[in-house]
Amino acid sequence: MYERILVAVDGGPSSELAISQAVGLAKHLSAEVKVLFVVDDSELFFEYAHIDPSQIVGGMIEVGQKALASAARRFENANVRCLTELAEKPVSPGNISGTIVKCADHWPADLIIMGTHGRRGMRRVIMGSVSEGVISKSNKPVLLIRGETVH
Repeated sequence: MYERILVAVDGGPSSELAISQAVGLAKHLSAEVKVLFVVDDSELFFEYAHIDPSQIVGGMIEVGQKALASAARRFENANVRCLTELAEKPVSPGNISGTIVKCADHWPADLIIMGTHGRRGMRRVIMGSVSEGVISKSNKPVLLIRGETVH
């Protein structure tokens, strides 16, 4: 059914939950996994905060490398074939969802798994929803793992 699973991570708690689900599913299906971390190079916040973007992007690359190494260990410990990819630049500035979809198409993945933060209201309007973007842009099945509960 699913032979190649792309797991998009951001290093946060919802990504950890997505990795856990992906480990179990990939092991059960004998699927190969690719774990993807996309560095957000959006300059919107850098311009108004008067921050040197190279320092922020460098920090995000470091977070991505650590997240990918941690995920790779989890898949290897479960005897699941795993590749990792650090996308240092999205397909266009700030376009994380488009980058995930492009990677899933190019690899090619049969399924995309990712965590979702479950943002609501103004936080969602301001921060956007990467998972929503992936769902709207991809023709592949997407499994979302919710990272927080709603009260």
